[in-house]
Amino acid sequence: MRARRWMWITWPSFLVAGLLEMFVFAFVDPQDLHWFGHHVELSRQAIYTMAFFAFWAMTMLSSALTTLLGLSAEEVND
Repeated sequence: MRARRWMWITWPSFLVAGLLEMFVFAFVDPQDLHWFGHHVELSRQAIYTMAFFAFWAMTMLSSALTTLLGLSAEEVND
């Protein structure tokens, strides 16, 4: 059951992270990004990759919280 629950969390969050990646970088050029006033010295691919994993982590956290809130008290304490 745990493996199924992890799939409920990771797969939808993977899809949403991909959509977020396309949406954000349709409007933002990675080479124009600044971090604390300094130009980001990474390649476009590196920025795309780091952003995707950041989006994926945030959406996984959201899905995990939703899954946790859907558990009964017996499942949480198990």
